Amino acid sequence: MKNFDIVIIGGGPIGIACGLEAQKNGLSYVILEKGPIVNSLYNYPVNMQFFSSSEKLEIDEIPFISKEAKPRRSEALEYYRRIATSNKLHINLFEKVTSVSKYENEFSILSDKNTYKSKNIVIATGFYDIPNLLQVPGENLPKVSHYYNDPHFYSGQKLAVIGASNSSVDAALECYRKGAEVTLIIRGTEVGQRVKYWVRPDIINRIKEESIQVFYSSTVKEITKDTIVINTENGVETLPNDFVLALTGYKPNFTFLEQVGVTFSNDEKKIPTYNDETMETNVNGVYLAGVICGGMETHKWFIENSRVHAKMIISNIKKLKE
Repeated sequence: MKNFDIVIIGGGPIGIACGLEAQKNGLSYVILEKGPIVNSLYNYPVNMQFFSSSEKLEIDEIPFISKEAKPRRSEALEYYRRIATSNKLHINLFEKVTSVSKYENEFSILSDKNTYKSKNIVIATGFYDIPNLLQVPGENLPKVSHYYNDPHFYSGQKLAVIGASNSSVDAALECYRKGAEVTLIIRGTEVGQRVKYWVRPDIINRIKEESIQVFYSSTVKEITKDTIVINTENGVETLPNDFVLALTGYKPNFTFLEQVGVTFSNDEKKIPTYNDETMETNVNGVYLAGVICGGMETHKWFIENSRVHAKMIISNIKKLKE
């Protein structure tokens, strides 16, 4: 049984920031990450470019130098990995937390490898693990994916991309340029307004010139082995189809939060209850950091505006310990 002042669940940029802050303040800690360092960033598309500039992705005032003003996935992986290794952070990779229990003033954190004791836990697990499902017949077919990686895979294929956000627009454009026959299916009446400002004109122009087919105000009715059936403004359309990228967003692990005892201040949006000055939840000793604070509003918190959570959390824990 290992005992720490803080157990940090999640080894993404904000989890790493919390570890750095704990280390600077002389608090014992361990970061538990179920995958590789910055697992969620690792699972981003290979060609992904951030909306934020590199200085806004910096943590602990460690310079992030990138070739372009807005860095790419590979540069971010290198940046956060070097921070973790050069600072000798205590981070256990490929170790998944399975449960958290509280006895009096101490938590017992059980993983698939060890058991830990701590008076404080920080949940910085992000939101990239659980996709928002379409809930339609055929969604479980092998040709359907809720994650996009490399456009080369779809070259020469009839590809349906579902969604109007950055991820779906990036996928549609990249796959089109690698030779896929792309159909974009959008529930709303236009391409999302939050799409990166240098990308949105590109997708609109490709739609106008009919290089990419689009169905607005449309939803998927059914997916079969060789087709995709959609509800459109003009009735039901059945299209030949080889692959489907259902990039309809993701959500935090609310079940885990509930298991820990965290309540929600807004049940519809599943916004967790926490003190916005300390980031402590309704459960004493349980803190939230990063995008998980926004519940279903995953567009509210990013690295650039949640990196301050680390200082807020560690400052409060140190104050209570003294």
